[in-house]
Order: sequence, then C-alpha cells, then structure tokens
Amino acid sequence: MNDITMRLQADHLILEALKEDISSEDVSTNAVMKEAVPGEVDLICKEDGVIAGLDVFRRVFELLDETVTAEFYVRDGDEVKKGGLLGKVRGDIRVLLSGERTALNYLQRMSGIATYTRSVAKLLAGSRTKLLDTRKTTPNMRIFEKYAVRVGGGYNHRYNLSDGVLLKDNHIGAAGSVAQAVKMAREYAPFVRKIEVEVENLDMVREAVEAGADIIMLDNMQEDEMRDALAIIGGRAQTECSGNVTKENIERLTGLGVDYISSGALTHSASILDISMKNLHAVV
Repeated sequence: MNDITMRLQADHLILEALKEDISSEDVSTNAVMKEAVPGEVDLICKEDGVIAGLDVFRRVFELLDETVTAEFYVRDGDEVKKGGLLGKVRGDIRVLLSGERTALNYLQRMSGIATYTRSVAKLLAGSRTKLLDTRKTTPNMRIFEKYAVRVGGGYNHRYNLSDGVLLKDNHIGAAGSVAQAVKMAREYAPFVRKIEVEVENLDMVREAVEAGADIIMLDNMQEDEMRDALAIIGGRAQTECSGNVTKENIERLTGLGVDYISSGALTHSASILDISMKNLHAVV
C-alpha cells in the first residue's frame, strides 16, 4: 500500500481503530512506564502463511509517534514460516505497548486473507480464470482486506457501489426485467462503465445476452446449467460464476472456462495468521 493511499484512505481508519482501543489512556502501560524509554521488540510469525499488511502495521506506530521505526526482513506477499523473525520495531516502549494490539490486528487479519487467497488461487493455476473478491468485507476494513486479496494472488471486483454497475436480483425486480434493468443502466451510467448482470436461470441468461450486458454472472447454478449458459452466451459477454465458492468446492468450476470466479469467502471466512510481538526490551 503506497504512501498516498495510506494517507488519504487508510490513516483516518487506523486512527479510529486506535481511538477504539485507547479512549482516554493506556492505563496498564502508564502504570509501569512513567517516562519515555527507548525499546525494541521482535515481530514473530507463529504459523506458516503469506504475509500482508506490513506498511499498515508500521503506520499504526507512526501515527502514535512519528519517530518509531520498523525494520522488516520480509515483504508483503512472501511466504513465511512458523517461528520466523519477520522484523523489529524500535521506539518509545510506551508507544510499542499501546500500539501493539491494533497493529497486530491489522497484520493478522490481512495476512490471513492473503494466505487463504493464495491457497484458492493455486487451484486456478494454469487456467485463464481469474479469482475475484466481493463486497462481503468487514465494515471499515475494505481497503485493507481487498489489498490483502491482491497480495494473495486474487483480483478485486468493484470496490464499492460507486465503482461499477452490477444488476442483482433485487435491481432486476425493481426494474421489472433483465432487459429493462440493462436499458435503464445503459441510459444512466457513464459510457465508460461496463454493465454486469446477475442471472439465476437460462431464461435470464438469454435475456441478458439479448439486452447487451457486458458481463453475465452465473449465480448459484449447477455445473451442467452453467455449461448450457456458457453455450448460450457464446463469447458475446464476459462471464463470471459465483455463489458460496470456497477452497473446498472451487475445483468443480475450474474446467468451465469462465472469465472470473468470485468468492466472498476470501474476505469473510479467512482465519487470521497468528503473529506476535515478543522479546520487548529497553535499548541504550
């Protein structure tokens, strides 16, 4: 995550996370540390995985004290091993203690998503199908979680509702039909926007193709039905399949030849990667 993105899109979110954890003061730290003492602490990985979010981790401490420094021995996207030393953080011990939990929360969550995404993306290796995330993200964590998906080898679907046109079942219900929804979107949306339509059966597929949808999402269809749908589309639109896709069941979709497979599980079901700050000590 580059410095501009961090300052414009992430800093205020990190500050809110810090305020959540320190509403007035860090009572525990202030009780044992009466004044500033320079210190150093190790960043240790406690299980195998893919690291993501090192810049965010460092930024937590910088927002508390700009003199804090962090030296990392790995980069985002690296595969790390249990027991590995990932880096060291140096600064006022009070800052290291107060920022520890928030910094680790970001790093653990982002690394967990990158780790899970990498494991799913490997199942698509050798195919032309790209793995996409969704908007099923933790509130106020989207920028971090979608970044972690990219680090893990996935791709981002639209970032938010302002980012693209996706006509889902309720949009179609509100418009009255697939054709009418596409027509209204075409008239309203800027010409640079592609129009994607979610379909649930072959009749909707035919209607979406005839209406000129740019992307057709096959949602919760059986495998045979998806093959029939792809034959109907015949290359006239890009294709995506979705619906409860996980690492355990994605292989059944790999031979279909769709352009994209989207999975909310990348962000809503990934476990954290266990990472700790250990061996805190004063330095001269």
